[in-house]
Amino acid sequence: MKFISFVRCGQPGFGLLQEQGIIDLTGKIAPHIMSLKNALVSDKLSDAKKFTNRHADFAMSDVTLLPVIPNPGKILCVGLNYETHRAETKRPDAKYPTMFPRYADSQVAHGHPLIKPRVSERFDYEGELAVIIGQGGRNIDEADAMDHVAGYACYNDATARDWQRHTHQFMPGKTFPGTGAFGPAMVDAKSIPDYRKLTIQTRLNGEIMQDANLDQLIFPIPRLIAYCSSFTPLAPGDVIITGTPGGVGDRREPPVYMKAGDLIEVEISELGILANPIIAE
Repeated sequence: MKFISFVRCGQPGFGLLQEQGIIDLTGKIAPHIMSLKNALVSDKLSDAKKFTNRHADFAMSDVTLLPVIPNPGKILCVGLNYETHRAETKRPDAKYPTMFPRYADSQVAHGHPLIKPRVSERFDYEGELAVIIGQGGRNIDEADAMDHVAGYACYNDATARDWQRHTHQFMPGKTFPGTGAFGPAMVDAKSIPDYRKLTIQTRLNGEIMQDANLDQLIFPIPRLIAYCSSFTPLAPGDVIITGTPGGVGDRREPPVYMKAGDLIEVEISELGILANPIIAE
């Protein structure tokens, strides 16, 4: 099942994305469940299955997409989690994942512009797999970690590289408004038996910039969930962004940065294509 968040007629909602259109789930699973995050918190997402054979309520053109989870309590980002990216940055091997936050108000949906900050000339792409937490917890064991995953989506953790390097802390380059693209949909975990078989590709104006397999993660998803839940409780709707492969624009010769008028796409097999035009702030 593919789940989307949207605004229609000025009201936020969520639904099932199918070939013929959108099945509206807003208030349908239960009267109080008005968002995808509500469905996760209430542990009712599986109830959506009984709606899958219904006719679509409206078309994609009838809605404005929102980020898959518009209001996650936490967005936990992982850096340097592919060997190709670690090597191109010349960073040493690490015993623990590199972590930093992104904020919910920095996110945009599929099809919406990513905004190049006016104070940065080094606006870079980072195609990534997003993991959406379904069942929360603290000190989750690696052996049980995948039971806590609700689903997966594409993410572009776009970065102002110059601001990222102000200090050894990454955060300033990662939280500008309109720089984190999340979508188009969340595919439920039951539809993806083994995330390691997924492939990820990032294209800038149609040219392949990043191309990798998800089995190449240095710290796999169970390890990330166990590690993150050891220092902060995870809650339904929280998002872990699992890292970007090698091929980022900043490490190319010469460097390649996104500019107004560009189109950036992140495609993950079985999840779809996250596409965003670039505009200047």
